[in-house]
Amino acid sequence: MTARPARPVRPSTSRRTVLRGAAVAPVAGLGLAACSAPGGASADATPTAPVDLGAEAEVAKGGAKLYRDHNVVVSRDGSGALKAYSTVCTHAGCPINKLQGTTLICPCHGSQFDAVTGKVVQAPATEPLNELPVKTSNGRIIAGPGA
Repeated sequence: MTARPARPVRPSTSRRTVLRGAAVAPVAGLGLAACSAPGGASADATPTAPVDLGAEAEVAKGGAKLYRDHNVVVSRDGSGALKAYSTVCTHAGCPINKLQGTTLICPCHGSQFDAVTGKVVQAPATEPLNELPVKTSNGRIIAGPGA
């Protein structure tokens, strides 16, 4: 009997490996989707022109008010000066929809921001909120570019 030459061993892909890969692919896609904003919202969701937010009296000294429809928060410090920030989270672009006292809480990953300074108070966000121009006119709060 003649000996056959040895065949090089090639790794073969088993059915189990293929099925495992197919099962993981959709889950990986969900992981990527989790870091995007719901409904495709992005930093462009903030005002691009001056917006009348409401009566100046709605924001008390030392307090803040969230204007969800415009993705803006307005705060007033102890001296009465107003500050406005975009409420689009700087981590993944999610619109922030919760204000507790003067702390904004992002619903996507739990980042928290100080509504008076715009600074991050809890990760995963690392960048502060974008400050917006704000003024009062005839007792109304106007925020956004050109305000």
